[in-house]
Amino acid sequence: MSSLKLPQSVPSPAEDAELLHKAFAGWGTDEHLIISILAHRNASQRRLIRHVYAETYGEDLLKSLDKELSSDFESTVLLWTLEPAERDAYLANEATKRFTSSNWVLMEIACTRSSIDLLAIKRVYHSQYKKSLEEDVAYHTSGDFRKLLVPLVSSFRYEGPEVNTMLAKSEAKILHDKISEKAYSDEEVIRILATRSKAQLGATLNQYNDHFGNSINKDLKADSKDDFLKLLRATTKCLTCPEKYFEKLLRQSIRKLGTDESALTRVVTTRTEYDMERIKEEYQRRNTVTLECAIAGDTSGDYEKMLLALIGHGDA
Repeated sequence: MSSLKLPQSVPSPAEDAELLHKAFAGWGTDEHLIISILAHRNASQRRLIRHVYAETYGEDLLKSLDKELSSDFESTVLLWTLEPAERDAYLANEATKRFTSSNWVLMEIACTRSSIDLLAIKRVYHSQYKKSLEEDVAYHTSGDFRKLLVPLVSSFRYEGPEVNTMLAKSEAKILHDKISEKAYSDEEVIRILATRSKAQLGATLNQYNDHFGNSINKDLKADSKDDFLKLLRATTKCLTCPEKYFEKLLRQSIRKLGTDESALTRVVTTRTEYDMERIKEEYQRRNTVTLECAIAGDTSGDYEKMLLALIGHGDA
């Protein structure tokens, strides 16, 4: 479900491109105009605006934005303006680099996108970086992290709702046995998490909870300082209840001593057109304050205005 609130009558891509070009003209940049256009256009509309802008003015809109904007506001606008697969390919590539490496971002992309979306991301990755996402993940990770992440980014899960209850019971027992043995990176654990449909995994984890008295996440908290266990817990959450994963990520990014802007920006720009309404509901349920209030209290200026416009409560 998208939280984008589109105006009743949306201007044509040509009109939007012209207004954006005017926003860059003169001595100062009209940030309000940029927010009022881009924050209220969906992915297909933004794609058309970029196409028309490039044809009319001979420059990629992203380059114009990059020259005119700065800081967290710039990062948010640029990420949002990218096509979803292009954005995720960029985020995944950054997550494999030495100084911006993040196993969490790789897991997040692999587990919360649909099979078709993940395939599109990998195609863009080929085109953009002249190598595969799988080879980069394999090269830049090691040990248990590599054992988990390479199969996750390689996956093409079935997306249907069908569930095999007997299979769920047997694989719940496999997971429980391996976790009891502390064999967290066992190939059977990885196989189940990396290949089963999300509906099947949900059934398996329900069987786990019903038969063994604990949720799998609770049993994976044996060592709170173990980074691989943290990633494994987050993997099960992303695959079965992503809104809970993103709520926690937002809560942690906002409540830190100093906001984690990169995480906040990533979640807002990647989830606004998918499940932001569910994330907002989960956030308010867990924190007794709305996500809008939390963002407004922790950010400022054009960055704040852009974020609030994207999640559906901005004035721009």
